Amino acid sequence: MPGTVAVGTQQWRDLLFLHWPVHPAAVQATLPPGLIVDTFHGDAWVGIVPFAMARVRPRFLPPLPWLSWFLELNVRTYVRDRAGNPGVWFYSLDCNQPVAVALARSLFHLPYQHARMRARRERDHEGETLQYQCRRWGQPSPPWRYAWSTKQLGAPAADGSLDYFLVERYALYCATARQRLYRGTVSHAPYAVHTPTVQAFDTGPATVAGFTLEGPPASALAAQPVDVTIHALRPHGPP
Repeated sequence: MPGTVAVGTQQWRDLLFLHWPVHPAAVQATLPPGLIVDTFHGDAWVGIVPFAMARVRPRFLPPLPWLSWFLELNVRTYVRDRAGNPGVWFYSLDCNQPVAVALARSLFHLPYQHARMRARRERDHEGETLQYQCRRWGQPSPPWRYAWSTKQLGAPAADGSLDYFLVERYALYCATARQRLYRGTVSHAPYAVHTPTVQAFDTGPATVAGFTLEGPPASALAAQPVDVTIHALRPHGPP
């Protein structure tokens, strides 16, 4: 990204994007000053995104076997700043790597949560199924479970489509406890996405974030792995 400093690299694998439309006012009420809910044909969207992180490393350092591979489960929505620049706003990021949780909270002001997580893949003659579960520390309910089958490689989302709106996001916004806004960017090749067969899903993480998501997801996409460069956060807007 022009004018930004690369601070690390990582790979995102086994991505599942599940999305539900919600009323824009419900999302806007949750956002800090300086951010405006982004909509597609009048709807705001809340997403639940389980995936795997691989080869996570700071710039100039190698990946470490005990630290650089872990799982994440994100709850997110889509926003713009006052200048119209699009990005992602995260409500939670469950993770099973305690060091990653501590670093992301302190260095990136992101609401990471400690969790026990597990993922495995099952293969048969019809394709591959990913089984994924997450239980946040202190969560009294059963683990959140996700299962999906993939049978194709996928292709980049068409510009202007709902798929493009939901997945082609290269910036995030975050805020400190005092509502100081920051913006960070990532760079990677466009996602190659396709529609998976979703066999199990749970809206529990969004419920904890304050949203009631009804029925199955209106959009379900799986994506091929991408190699990602992480750029430094920058203060965004007045202090």
